Amino acid sequence: MTEERTPTEIDAIAERWVDTMLELQPETRVYLGVPGDEGAYGDMSPAGQQQLADATKRALAEIEAATPVDDVDTITKLDLTRDLSLQLEKHDAGVWQRDLNNIASPLQNVRDTFDLLPTATEDDWVRVAKRLANVPDAIRGYIESLRVGMSSGNAPAVRQVRIGIQQADELNSRDGFFFKLANEAKAEGGAELPESLKADLQRGAQAAAAAYGELSYFLDDELQHEAPERDAVGRDLYALASRGFLGAKIDLDETYEWGIEELARMVAEQEAIAKQIKPDASVREAIEFLDSDPSRKLHGTDALQRWMQETSDRAVAELGKTHFDIPEQIRRLECMIAPTQNGGIYYTPPADDFSRAGRMWWSVPPGVTEFDTWRELTTVYHEGVPGHHLQLGTAVANKAQLNRWRRFSGTSGHAEGWALYAERLMEELGYLDDPADRLGMLDGQRMRAARVVLDLGVHLEKPLPDGSGIWSGDYAFSFMGRNVNMDQGFVNFEVNRYLGWPGQAPSYKVGQRVWQQIRDELASREGDAFDVKAFHKKALDMGSVGLDTLRTALLG
Repeated sequence: MTEERTPTEIDAIAERWVDTMLELQPETRVYLGVPGDEGAYGDMSPAGQQQLADATKRALAEIEAATPVDDVDTITKLDLTRDLSLQLEKHDAGVWQRDLNNIASPLQNVRDTFDLLPTATEDDWVRVAKRLANVPDAIRGYIESLRVGMSSGNAPAVRQVRIGIQQADELNSRDGFFFKLANEAKAEGGAELPESLKADLQRGAQAAAAAYGELSYFLDDELQHEAPERDAVGRDLYALASRGFLGAKIDLDETYEWGIEELARMVAEQEAIAKQIKPDASVREAIEFLDSDPSRKLHGTDALQRWMQETSDRAVAELGKTHFDIPEQIRRLECMIAPTQNGGIYYTPPADDFSRAGRMWWSVPPGVTEFDTWRELTTVYHEGVPGHHLQLGTAVANKAQLNRWRRFSGTSGHAEGWALYAERLMEELGYLDDPADRLGMLDGQRMRAARVVLDLGVHLEKPLPDGSGIWSGDYAFSFMGRNVNMDQGFVNFEVNRYLGWPGQAPSYKVGQRVWQQIRDELASREGDAFDVKAFHKKALDMGSVGLDTLRTALLG
């Protein structure tokens, strides 16, 4: 067991910052599994944004003045200073004024908190009713902020606004999420709730749905008429976004060229493996061959959930014996079918006290009833062990060394980069020896490489890879369609995500690149003394730091 570390002044500053975040953005408590302020949302209005910026300035001044007493402190100061400074830059650039996209903006986040709320007891449902009742104030504050962006010429692209209208309308519907939640509310074991509580839930559902109706009206009647047609956010905003998702500053132009090379490498690797699956087959022919194989199919979400759980349990049991130190608290990953139906697959970490386990969520679109194991095996490793669950769960478990900020902060580049690195690692360890499973892994890796090219290309308006013109949002759909083996609905959702959430999608593949670069450099330095298991433990015990901090901590 790791020896308990005596908290320092820098730990206290980091802990106070977590407390500030919980106070100003209390919905974070749901994500972290921390009780208190049940049902509350942060103030998303301009006044609330300014309050958050003022608190950030105070915390930055504190951490800059503090002196580290050990290596843990040095990393905390480096990374917290980086994070707070960037948050202030983003505030000053008005990022909060244009925060609307199809997957990860306040429009979705207000609703998504309900996915993690416990619903086993009557008291749990009382808290659900409180949160429903608080949705209107949260949405109205958000509208105020979008209105500021609209009036100052800092609106999101009209493509995102139109998607927002559609999503808000769905949540405003009588058969939408909120009414369904209230109508189906029961305690554990199917026990009926008191009539008064049922009435509170119905009133809350009506208020929450109506709030999304107000949002839809604002987006439709006001914002879409002022929003620009141009999807590109430009170099300045993109650079801020990229730094936020990576926790690192990269050469955007060099990364674009690397993305083109990496995509070509993925295509060549896929083409070679396709011929192993079926002689002289193209990638598409190999995929058609695998899709027609009944032994590689699952039927229904119950079968999908069982397969996910069995695959995850097996990986934990086997890898925990040989390749990783897996803390006892995270040896269970709960594999879940998500209550939403948007096609996403994602992970939520355990609660700070492990009262809620880490969970892998699969959001199955309506009408989808068949699933191909050859496509998805690598996804379970990505979301579970040795991917997100090992990485983020280890940070939560490392309370003896890490303050709360170090356990729960982090960047997409660190998390998603590790998860892609973990997929390749499973290939190295022999878990993807079946060419079909390797093709499935490469299918995802090719998509992530294509996203680097597309995302940077569109938002920086770079020349197309073939030199035939300049990137545009419209061209992005055909480009993505050629590089993924998914239906048009998936392509549309994904490309709209990249257009509205700049810098996020490349963080997966770029993060993987940084993780691999760090490992390769250490292996080169240490030669025969290099221990990959020790490398993984040291890196993961550090918590989810930015990639520049990770590089500095491991390489000096």
